[in-house]
Formats: sequence, C-alpha cells, structure tokens
Amino acid sequence: MNDLIENIEKLHTTEMGVERIKRNLSIETDNVVAWCRAKILDKDALIERVGKNWYASIGNYKITVNAYSYTIITAHLENV
Repeated sequence: MNDLIENIEKLHTTEMGVERIKRNLSIETDNVVAWCRAKILDKDALIERVGKNWYASIGNYKITVNAYSYTIITAHLENV
C-alpha cells in the first residue's frame, strides 16, 4: 500500500480546484473529492509518485495530488 491510499481520508481540494476538475473532466457532481477518491481507490487504478505529486490513472482519467498536503491539484482526460 502507498502513502496516498493510507492517507485517502486527508484528500481535499480548493474551491478553484473543484471548478477546474469539473471543467477538465466534464463531470457534473456535487462532491469532486468523493468522485476522485473513488477513482483512486479503484482496484484498477495505477498510482505512482513522481517528485512532489501522486498521479492516479484509471481509464482515461489522470488525477494529480500533492504528496505532502493531499490536495487534489487537477485532473485531466487522457487519450487512450
């Protein structure tokens, strides 16, 4: 298990982060953090740490989380 999973309850984002993630992923949800948490915890998620960030890839979604504060920085759709 990695630190991101072990500290999943600390996952959060800012108001600007919520809007950015919703816009980037074209999702309509009232709880972006719960949506991202579910994706990160998916058994098929590929999670890796590069420098100061964690990257969780699942399907065509890629979620970026700061490794120290557990802030969801952004999320993007990737071409598969």
